[in-house]
Amino acid sequence: MKKLFTLFSILIVLAGCTQEKEVHKAMESDASYEKLVAVIHAINGSEVSGTVYFEKVEEGVQVTAEVTGLTGEKHGFHIHQYGDCTADDGSATGGHFNPDGMEHAAPHILDRHMGAMGNLEVNEEGIGIRNYVDKVIVLEKIVGRGVVVHAGEDDLVSQPSGDSGPRIGCGVIGIPQ
Repeated sequence: MKKLFTLFSILIVLAGCTQEKEVHKAMESDASYEKLVAVIHAINGSEVSGTVYFEKVEEGVQVTAEVTGLTGEKHGFHIHQYGDCTADDGSATGGHFNPDGMEHAAPHILDRHMGAMGNLEVNEEGIGIRNYVDKVIVLEKIVGRGVVVHAGEDDLVSQPSGDSGPRIGCGVIGIPQ
């Protein structure tokens, strides 16, 4: 009787594990998003903060960013490989997100890496604004990755990252309520 109970218990545990794996697999493969958001926090001693929204539209993905605490005229901002903003200098986010091994370029160029979003244009109040439709970004591929704001302007040509300087703002791309 004890052997039968033990065998029955093992079968229940194995069935539960298999079912849990199947549920997670189904959730991952069926993941589809209409809108994502990254809340930008200051790093590297800056006073940067803001939000970046990514929303599916007919032509691609609408990227809408507003970031405060900036100086100068332009600041590069990109999607980075990892959604890890724990390092004081933002280095835990890794390099630009580049799943297809493409060159860095301006966001209007289709043959570029997915992380290249160009520059925030800074107004007289120190608010960086960017609002455009991106035809390369795929929401399902960027969820959980990092958005980084850089101290300088992205020159849109230097490889592999646009030579936009130190990282001063960081946020993780998540699912809004």
